[in-house]
Amino acid sequence: MYKIISLTLLSVILILISCAPDDEVVAVYDATPYSFTFPENFGDPELPTDNVLTIEGIKLGKMLFYEKALSKDGRQSCASCHVQSDGFSDKNQFSKGVDGLLGNRQAMPIFNLAWHKTGFFWDGRAATLREQSLLPIQDPIEMHETLDNVVSKLNADKKYKDQFVRAFGTSDINSTKLSLALEQFMMSIVSFDSKYDQFLAGKLSLTESEERGRKLFFAEYNPFFPELSGADCAHCHSGPNFENGEFMNNGLDTDANFKDIGREKVSNLAADKATFLIPSLRNIAQTAPYMHDGRFRTLEEVVEHYNSGVRMSSTVSPLILPTIAKGLMLNEVDKVDLVNFLKTLSDQNFLTNPAYAK
Repeated sequence: MYKIISLTLLSVILILISCAPDDEVVAVYDATPYSFTFPENFGDPELPTDNVLTIEGIKLGKMLFYEKALSKDGRQSCASCHVQSDGFSDKNQFSKGVDGLLGNRQAMPIFNLAWHKTGFFWDGRAATLREQSLLPIQDPIEMHETLDNVVSKLNADKKYKDQFVRAFGTSDINSTKLSLALEQFMMSIVSFDSKYDQFLAGKLSLTESEERGRKLFFAEYNPFFPELSGADCAHCHSGPNFENGEFMNNGLDTDANFKDIGREKVSNLAADKATFLIPSLRNIAQTAPYMHDGRFRTLEEVVEHYNSGVRMSSTVSPLILPTIAKGLMLNEVDKVDLVNFLKTLSDQNFLTNPAYAK
């Protein structure tokens, strides 16, 4: 009789375990190294040695990136202002926060941040990506939440406690681990498979217009020989990521019309007044509007600014200072060709990659 009862009890226990809901499964630490692949011409990324990318950490970061509980009223996430199909940027000139307040700068796109070395945001006020990740959450004109409240909400959600275990080996959720997970996900977002990249690899050809635009893009400005003069873009938008990592004043306004002092607010240096981080031109066709204040709606407006609209000021970059007197001297065909080349920098795989989607 004892053996029969024991077997019966064992059977009941096994049935109960098999019927237990999935969310009652105990999570275990199982961090799997993430294989970070990239083209040789990019060079090695500067990945953080104290936050090694793992599949589980990146998954947690993606969950948090799309998590609306990070905002005060549960209506906004990081992805609300950084939309994948828009190059992880915002189509609005200024993003609207949870309290209906508008920001004062255009949301920057997110990709290839593992190669970025000079601070984050337009003014570089965050030295690291993990530092950057927490600031919008606390900003009164953005998500307007406290880190303590965010941690409390995440601690009350078993799926997050489990994923923190898988990623970091502990269910103890805090803002530091939150920032590390977001850093991992954002560093995993890469873009280097545009039409231009495929052209460089010999996989396809550019159209006649795109090729003319390419030559204009890389040709230097020559005021003495207009027929040889180019658009002179590569001084500021150089290298495989089409950026130079510098903070520059690109002649948007005169001193009297400066509304945003940019980098100067961070550095306290007068030479940095109205200078802003030079952004990458990759996926530029998807990341309108343009400039730190989103003043230009189209690429055509951007090209025309450099062609004829650069303003003189005390901190305007020496790289574009020589073009102010005569402009770039681009004709209408030149401008069309240049825009067509810029469109070849769009990476459709990046824009639709399910690894980055919710």
